[in-house]
Amino acid sequence: MFKYLVNLCGWGDLKICLSNVEFKKGDKVIVEDESGNILGTIKNAIRQEFKKENDAEIFTILREATERDLKNFDKNSKKEKEILDICRKEAKRMELEMKFVDVFTTLGKGTVIITFIADGRVDFRQLVKNLSRIFHRSVRMRQIGSRDEARNLGGCGVCGKELCCVKFLGEIPSISTDMAKVQNVAQRGSDRISGICGRLMCCLSYESDQYRDMLRGMPEIGSVVNIKRGSGEVIELSPLEQMIKLRMSNGEYVIIKKEDLK
Repeated sequence: MFKYLVNLCGWGDLKICLSNVEFKKGDKVIVEDESGNILGTIKNAIRQEFKKENDAEIFTILREATERDLKNFDKNSKKEKEILDICRKEAKRMELEMKFVDVFTTLGKGTVIITFIADGRVDFRQLVKNLSRIFHRSVRMRQIGSRDEARNLGGCGVCGKELCCVKFLGEIPSISTDMAKVQNVAQRGSDRISGICGRLMCCLSYESDQYRDMLRGMPEIGSVVNIKRGSGEVIELSPLEQMIKLRMSNGEYVIIKKEDLK
């Protein structure tokens, strides 16, 4: 059994897929989805041992894409702008606050999957019925967030490299402000630690666990600790160097090692 990271056409999702056949990077394949068959491109092979219980969602590669599949995909792609225009007009007529960002049609049964962004939940059931009647096809709505939109658009981060969500991330991780705090970067301001999607950078999750490990045994900022020279307030921590900066009771500033604490 082979395991691959596959870039699904239509929205650019990176999904983990299994196959009984070996493929190489760049091969076009047909991936099985509950909505129908989707064209995908092999991004890279995943070499680690496969453990199904550790993967959130696993897809199956049915076969290599044929010339007919590629022509079918191109035919559907040419209709995307027309479908989006109809969606926007119908949603506006129904007074639904939705921003439509993409659409693609699966192969085979030809289910139309429409992707949108909205503030909060939207009752789009009647809209789906109306669109199904217009397109004479099954229609599905998929609400996404700004992170997913950034992945679709692509681009470079402040580091100068291609966005992580585009280049190698499968499922986009959940990022919390605690990850920024534990790495002492929260004070830089939201604009300095946010990506082009306007949300906290995905890379904040990469080293947060290591920082938590390094902070074990270190006092909290604002607490008072005792050392040989007296007591002082903790005003700064350096987890990488295992150093602590104190403001002593006499106003003096000193930097000590974690093991110097009493």
